[in-house]
Amino acid sequence: MYLIGLTGGIASGKSTIATRLAEHGAVVIDADVLSREVVEPGTPGLAAIAARFGPDVIGPDGALDRPALGAVVFSDDQARADLNAIVHPEVKRRSQARIADASADPAAIVVYDVPLLVETGRADEFDLVVVASAPESVRADRLVELRGLDRGEAERRIAAQATEAQRTSVADVVIDTAGTLAQTLEQVDAVWGRALSDAAPDAARDADA
Repeated sequence: MYLIGLTGGIASGKSTIATRLAEHGAVVIDADVLSREVVEPGTPGLAAIAARFGPDVIGPDGALDRPALGAVVFSDDQARADLNAIVHPEVKRRSQARIADASADPAAIVVYDVPLLVETGRADEFDLVVVASAPESVRADRLVELRGLDRGEAERRIAAQATEAQRTSVADVVIDTAGTLAQTLEQVDAVWGRALSDAAPDAARDADA
């Protein structure tokens, strides 16, 4: 199995990259999906969040009110650290289980789409680290235009994450997503070709074992 870590800041274009890799045949595991699963109604994760942040972050239907929680954690470093301490261990456990399942196919190329790869210190777990990159101003524009945030909130959310320099320092490949979609996809296709080439010796060795 060949394992790619895909990361990037909010609104950096990771989803576009992950979708393209899936079209090529990669097994994509999305940390954002896992993070939602671990705080579904009835989970210990949601109970812990309610205990830490209070009833205002729980909606009338008993589900997590993500905008309400986001308004708290993106403006308070300690609150964000407390949330991460609740969510990250369970997400890591689930991701490791999904990766283990995928490894049943020795020829699998697995992409773990994880926004906080740098923040959680997991870069050395991957055969290849791919970083989606765009200037902060472009990412802020996307948050305003596509997600409806006001400019100040968009900038606060970007500032709450690792810097571009921190992410690119652990990257094997940086994909510039600030250009056209075609330009982004061309870079992703090159990454897929590299992954196939890198993974081929491992697959051949496993077949001979």
